[in-house]
Amino acid sequence: MSQKGILAAIGAVLILLGGLLAHFTQTANGIRIEDVRFKGAKGNTMSALVYIPAGATEKTPAPGILAVHGYLNSRETQDGFAIEFARRGYVVVALDQTGHGYSDPPAIANGFGGPDGLAYLRSLPYVDKNNIGLEGHSMGGWTVLAAATAMPDAYRSIVLEGSSTGKPFAADGTPAWPRNLALVFSKYDEFSLIMWGSEYAADIPKSAKLGAVFGVAGPIEPGRVYGDIAKGTARVLYTPAITHPADHFSHEAIGYSLDWFGKTLAGGTPLPSTDQIWLRKEIGTLIAFIGLVVLLLGAFEILLGTAPFSTLRVVPSGAGATTSAPSTQNGRWWIAFWITALLPAITYYPAFALGATWLPASRFLPQSFTTQIAVWALINTAITLALFPLLPKRATRKGVLAPSILIAVATAAICFVALWLADVLFKIDFRFWVVAFKLPSATQWLIILLYLTPFTLFFVVALHAAHRNFSRLGASAPGHYAAMILSLSLGFMILIGGQYLALWLGGKLINPVPGSPVVPLSTIVGIQFIPLLAIVAIISTFTWRRTGTSLPGALICGLIVTWYIVAGTATQAAF
Repeated sequence: MSQKGILAAIGAVLILLGGLLAHFTQTANGIRIEDVRFKGAKGNTMSALVYIPAGATEKTPAPGILAVHGYLNSRETQDGFAIEFARRGYVVVALDQTGHGYSDPPAIANGFGGPDGLAYLRSLPYVDKNNIGLEGHSMGGWTVLAAATAMPDAYRSIVLEGSSTGKPFAADGTPAWPRNLALVFSKYDEFSLIMWGSEYAADIPKSAKLGAVFGVAGPIEPGRVYGDIAKGTARVLYTPAITHPADHFSHEAIGYSLDWFGKTLAGGTPLPSTDQIWLRKEIGTLIAFIGLVVLLLGAFEILLGTAPFSTLRVVPSGAGATTSAPSTQNGRWWIAFWITALLPAITYYPAFALGATWLPASRFLPQSFTTQIAVWALINTAITLALFPLLPKRATRKGVLAPSILIAVATAAICFVALWLADVLFKIDFRFWVVAFKLPSATQWLIILLYLTPFTLFFVVALHAAHRNFSRLGASAPGHYAAMILSLSLGFMILIGGQYLALWLGGKLINPVPGSPVVPLSTIVGIQFIPLLAIVAIISTFTWRRTGTSLPGALICGLIVTWYIVAGTATQAAF
């Protein structure tokens, strides 16, 4: 094998090993997984992964659980719950909400898809229709509550993870509805105010709204079962010391749901709630994700060695060399570093608030959060362009536009093939916790085209500026990569780290945009910016060191990041 093929081979091996680990974890004990599409009551297409235990047949039907992810996520987000439910003998329908994953937009329509999902679960011949459970995280809780409202006699118990009854999107809870309720609401949940009217999540046991659901006037004792399971009036509150997005990535939170369904549904296989293997699947898909990045770099290097892209290869003593860029980390270098690092973080919340206020979802901008990220990207593009006269001078390579576009498209195509093969062979995407890279649907491919220009423009401008400041041919690789990674991601490390330090010490997030309702959700979205911008830095630095120009890496990042965002979020408008 040539030296240029080593990286691609390593990436392929990592994808294979990670995919095998994820596959054997989610199919443990003979579990079968089916990727299904079915029609909703209004003719809309719904998507789900169905986990079928080995013992579930028409002659021996098994209890069933409808498991639903939260806002801006997809069916795979619930894989920790789904794997553990299926290991205990439950048939699981892990649903894509409307407008999420591969379910038709718009989001929130048709009870979030909850009634359609429950009807589909009950239609499966190997499901015991007298033993149905509902489980949902965040907006997924509102999804299963919509199902419980539409079909009040079609389930026996429900688990809400970081969710609530009542406004803004569910029917009011009472001591008798929903049936046999377990609420898992963490002590550091970012949405305590909107969910239960409590400014601090730690005060949820004292919430009057929650007390009305439990039928008690005083503080609710976590872990104590109120009401009667046999009558369907049982209630219990669990308060793990985690955050809202950690609810679906926590052995403790998942364990509470296992305990509750073990008490309220009949027919499952008894296993201790501490016996959980789902994390192996997440580690497997993380390994595969890392493998995808390595494969991307290796594919670029192989393509660069072919004749069509020979003009991109750098001439070490010529093109791309620094003319007046600083060769040492002097005062000007550090000023550039901190501006690059902090400016994107400073503009983050205001840009999201601006996008939410002035650019609601429409046919031409169908994804609200993608639009808000695009507003942030364009604001930073404009500021960076204004600062261009202050940047160090650098020779500009000519004739690289066409081959840069072609190599970016070819590299992204190789990534697509890798994702497609992983889906076909292992039924996985590439993810770890809130970071996930998915195959787009046909509709999402069209949406990608709508947002591709602003994101690509951002990377072209931002990475050009970063490399003018921090890149020199002949510079040591470790220092070069470190400077780029930190300059792009350190601001978000400080921003998100500061927010969660405030939440831990003071009980709530800081709202830098008074009156803005987007801060909790945009803070959670911001967690992804840290690894994503680090990956952008790695791709950009790798390609720059081989071409002496930021353009190929910027175009690759524009394609990949637009794809990542659009396929992994919600589509709020019909498209």
